[in-house]
Amino acid sequence: MTAKSAILSAAELRTELAGLRPPVLLDVRWQLGGPDQRPAYEAGHLPGAVYVDLDRELAGPPGSGGRHPLPDPEAFGEAMRRAGVPADGPVVVYDGGLGWAAARAWWLLRWTGHPNVRVLDGGLAAWTAAGGVVTTDRVTPAESDFKPTPGAVGLLDADAAALRARDGVLLDARAGERYRGEVEPIDPVGGHIPGALSAPTTENVGPDGRFLPADTLRARFEGLGASEGAAVGVYCGSGVSAAHEVLALEVAGIESDLYAGSWSEWSADPARPVATGPDPQ
Repeated sequence: MTAKSAILSAAELRTELAGLRPPVLLDVRWQLGGPDQRPAYEAGHLPGAVYVDLDRELAGPPGSGGRHPLPDPEAFGEAMRRAGVPADGPVVVYDGGLGWAAARAWWLLRWTGHPNVRVLDGGLAAWTAAGGVVTTDRVTPAESDFKPTPGAVGLLDADAAALRARDGVLLDARAGERYRGEVEPIDPVGGHIPGALSAPTTENVGPDGRFLPADTLRARFEGLGASEGAAVGVYCGSGVSAAHEVLALEVAGIESDLYAGSWSEWSADPARPVATGPDPQ
């Protein structure tokens, strides 16, 4: 996939849905610490979209590996087959508009080898703002032939993330105050991985939740040292918003690796070092 193919607009999606090979749609609405979003899906979703539960289908059980560790690949593959995801046909994922959950699904499908998955830029909000219709129709897809092959894109563990912070570029996608350790509402310790740079993923989008232009994103990341050809890694609190930053980097034409365990895994081990304040070290 090229950088430009990682996302598509509501207008582009409408055209593709009317074409000869419409994409499979996955609705990945999710609210951090909030209630199940299936009722919201049932109240109105894109025609043909299948609901995917982030906590149950896009993550494993929380524990020492973090709050949203990667799901077992076979369990993930089974969930995607139930959702009708084909082995190589086009797939488009969307969420309520924040983009984090959709990016998590996008990253997991790419990591497990799917060759043709994109994110609806701006999510459901962009679709309805562009005049797109929603439906309450029940969707029961036929089981598909998708088989996961993990390892298609870069994945970091804690040791590799620490090394990336020293020898490459490691971006922290959380809010700046969490990076600096001023507040920590979820995990046991505030601060950041020593050497990591603060790069909140919220600064990659405009007020409407859509990604900033590719050139703007590229300039932002290059200013942090994350240029094309650099060894770049990304983490966040639990590996969800970091996937959104990986997507932003993809839009900018810059490859990066995800530290899926992220701060929730790192901070769970008291032996791992923690830096605080604005200084990366």
